[in-house]
Amino acid sequence: MLHWRLLCTVVALLLLQGCASLRGPDPSDPLEPVNRKVTAFNDLADDLVLRPVAVIYGEVLPTIVRKGISNFFSNQSDVMSFFNSLAQLKLEAASRNAMRVAINTTVGLGGVIDWATELRIDKHKEDFGQTMAFWGVSSGPYVVLPFFGPSTVRDSVGLWVDTKTDVNQQVSDIGARNTLTVLRLTDKRERYLSLSDAVKQASLDPYTFTRDAYLQKRLNDIYDGNPPMLDDFDDPEQPAPMLAPNRPSASPAVPAKSAVPEAKP
Repeated sequence: MLHWRLLCTVVALLLLQGCASLRGPDPSDPLEPVNRKVTAFNDLADDLVLRPVAVIYGEVLPTIVRKGISNFFSNQSDVMSFFNSLAQLKLEAASRNAMRVAINTTVGLGGVIDWATELRIDKHKEDFGQTMAFWGVSSGPYVVLPFFGPSTVRDSVGLWVDTKTDVNQQVSDIGARNTLTVLRLTDKRERYLSLSDAVKQASLDPYTFTRDAYLQKRLNDIYDGNPPMLDDFDDPEQPAPMLAPNRPSASPAVPAKSAVPEAKP
């Protein structure tokens, strides 16, 4: 049911994209009026439910237990990163993700202990949104999804695929599957408590700050830590194309002079 709700949300946002009356002033955020209303709804839900639960979660469980839970879910995300790395032809990253899963699942007791990081096998996170970017799918406008938060049209579709193929979603027992989903969301929210509080306190407009930070992070993710400079584009005033390197429409033929070597996972 969660998958279909997310898919319906994405379709609705795609339809809204064509409504000229809803367009905002920022070219990367034509749906800003709608996005701000969804953000307000998410903030209310967070204040009433998600944040209080996350605070209790952090106060009740010892740090070592929370760390083990985070490692467990991180190990599951490495499984999907492996497949997405393969889909993006990043064989070195795929091999590292495979080694991480093999080590942490066995020696690390199902991923509770992150031995791979201790052995300096770095995590290289990839998702289906990045995979679509690699193959030239445009990001579309910035959108804010109910409950899920910042995204783009492309990343919303990627999120639906990631959610549907997630390891937890393959658990046949509905009760166990829902418990794992709630635990994962609570763990993630608890880890971002201090960050979300800092954004609200330090930003005159948390919505704009979150939007710009999200788009910059996604661009950085797509380019594996080496995004192009604004001067590399024909029209620096337009938002970065949010496509992967080596795509004809995504980056210039000559790399930026100020670019640094691509970070290796």
